[in-house]
Amino acid sequence: MRRPRTHQPYALRQGRNVVYYGITDDLDRREQEHRDERKRFTGISSIGPRVTETTAEEREEKLLQSYRRSHRGRNPRYNETDTG
Repeated sequence: MRRPRTHQPYALRQGRNVVYYGITDDLDRREQEHRDERKRFTGISSIGPRVTETTAEEREEKLLQSYRRSHRGRNPRYNETDTG
């Protein structure tokens, strides 16, 4: 059985800087949730097409690993753990 492709990785940006990586099945809803949490950002963008939830989680983890490699081991501002 094929798993539905319902999720997508996304990034919150403050200007050109990434301040959060995440995954969602509804980008508009998730943007509003971040605004309700009073996170400071200027934009949200999907990263790639919709994929299965498992694949989206794997891509999020790779994005975070890549970010940490170029930022002295630190996560984006709003990512609290190494997996999101």
